[in-house]
Amino acid sequence: MNSLDIAKIAAKAADSKKGQDIQVIGIRDISVLADYFVLVTGDSSTQVKALADEIEYKLGEAGEEPHHIEGRQSGWICLDFSTVVVHVFYKEQRQYFNLEHLWEDGDILDTEKLLED
Repeated sequence: MNSLDIAKIAAKAADSKKGQDIQVIGIRDISVLADYFVLVTGDSSTQVKALADEIEYKLGEAGEEPHHIEGRQSGWICLDFSTVVVHVFYKEQRQYFNLEHLWEDGDILDTEKLLED
């Protein structure tokens, strides 16, 4: 499975749990950290946890286990799948850290198209 497939599964899992403002940013050409970041927002700490759990579950079904998970008790859960890093935010944390701005040189993928595939 390639990194774009992993990002698609993560985005679809987030969408299935009503994640908001899902964005996939291609960063492979500008960073060695990963190929893609997937960003998603939840309305509450409960939803943030549910989103992270669903993403981990769906990728696990596809044979992908996270290398590391950080922030289970916070408003920003980071799931590191090596080539794809998924950031699940509570809305205030997403606004504060504004990763879209930090990674604006990345390739912003069309999320609607990814969700259709």
